[in-house]
Amino acid sequence: MRYVWGGLGFLAIALAVIGTVLPIMPTVPFLIVAAFAFARSSPRFHRRLMDHRIFGPQIRQWQDHHAIERRVKVIAIASMAGGLCVSYFLLPPELWLVQFGVLALVSVFIASRPAPPPGA
Repeated sequence: MRYVWGGLGFLAIALAVIGTVLPIMPTVPFLIVAAFAFARSSPRFHRRLMDHRIFGPQIRQWQDHHAIERRVKVIAIASMAGGLCVSYFLLPPELWLVQFGVLALVSVFIASRPAPPPGA
């Protein structure tokens, strides 16, 4: 079972890397999945992910408080909106409307998450 969790962790890392360059694809949610999977398969990779200077604090805030910093919320929603604007010119109207609906739901979810407590 360790190999299944490890494979899921590396798949999530790969999707997160793609998400760093594609504005419509998230990064941190995939890293949260990777942290979950690595906690069950590889303490070394889990520790490396949790100690990452950029993503580690965001993962810990989610794991500890189910919270997202306001700055991160703004960046995430703005990135999705930017990607949606670009895809308006690239996708057929039906697919664009599906993308719009999905991203609207994701944006509502992100916006509705609490901010982390001070000092977290």
